Amino acid sequence: MTTENTVKPSSTSPLPRTERPDAPAYLTRHQSRRSPAPAGPAEQDESVPLYLRQFRDRGHTSEPVTYDGNVVGSSRAWAEVTRTKEIIPERREHVADIDCDIYLVRHGETQGYSSESGLTPLGSWQAHRRGQELARRVTDGMKVELLCAPTNRARQTAEHLRRGLLDNIELYGRGQPDIGELHDDPNFRNFEVATPEGPRDVTSAFRLYHREIEKLERVGLGERPGWLVDVDRFWGVQQGGGDPITHWLTMPMMYFEPPVSCVRRFWRGILDAHARTSAQTVVVATHSGPIRAFATLAMGYDPGEPFNTEFVRVRIVAGGTTALVLYRNRVQEVVIPDLDALPANSDPRFQE
Repeated sequence: MTTENTVKPSSTSPLPRTERPDAPAYLTRHQSRRSPAPAGPAEQDESVPLYLRQFRDRGHTSEPVTYDGNVVGSSRAWAEVTRTKEIIPERREHVADIDCDIYLVRHGETQGYSSESGLTPLGSWQAHRRGQELARRVTDGMKVELLCAPTNRARQTAEHLRRGLLDNIELYGRGQPDIGELHDDPNFRNFEVATPEGPRDVTSAFRLYHREIEKLERVGLGERPGWLVDVDRFWGVQQGGGDPITHWLTMPMMYFEPPVSCVRRFWRGILDAHARTSAQTVVVATHSGPIRAFATLAMGYDPGEPFNTEFVRVRIVAGGTTALVLYRNRVQEVVIPDLDALPANSDPRFQE
């Protein structure tokens, strides 16, 4: 005995249909070609080419189907049908008022990370060109403050940025903006390593690491201390052609400053600079690791390593409760953290 599993559609159920007020474009074109045209002298003259006769007869065809005054099938009609509110530009009154712009700029190309080196000639040129580019954003009477991390490569980057700003401000004819002097800010320092001699910048720690590892390899006795193992892992990734900053962001290391601690320091530096000065623009020359950690926390994903003199832009919205973080053609609105309400850093080795 077989059973019929097929369900017949109900006679009362409506058939699927498309609600369309106009004829499809292909049907409109087909009807216009099939519509009879009145006989004219051009039709009877066989010496006139066929394409020319059809071109002359276009004015005698029936009226095409239109939609809102536009011929169906034309690009203009398609644009009218598909236009949505998402592409309507914002009105000026809907744009947020910005109190301050902060540019977190990575240093230029350096001579090496195994020592506290300065910039190469290319790195100096990169920083100078970045300063010239930022000068286009400086308006008449604007106040600009320049800060840097306490390292040679960051300080030299800020110096060349300042020269580039001053060069092009005169070129663009700005009304004498106030370009402040350069100051070190420890809030924007690079991430650190807890060594027996105290917290050290990851580059400074390399020299101490190299000295200790050479001593242990020569003697060949004793267990390596934990900080030495962590530094060896970090620089081993670099020497193997990998990305040590990704390793730092994703692999917890007991003797390295956590990324979230760097982000807290950066926010404290941003808020201190905003409260301390009336500058509308603050340019900070710093390091790629903390910049990348800052952007990762704001965007919700790792947007990648900033190139030399590439920057993350932080725009403090009027009211001081939110900020816009811009990096690589993406904008993310974030809530400015209340650092005093957050628990203090419990690790005495890395004080903010």
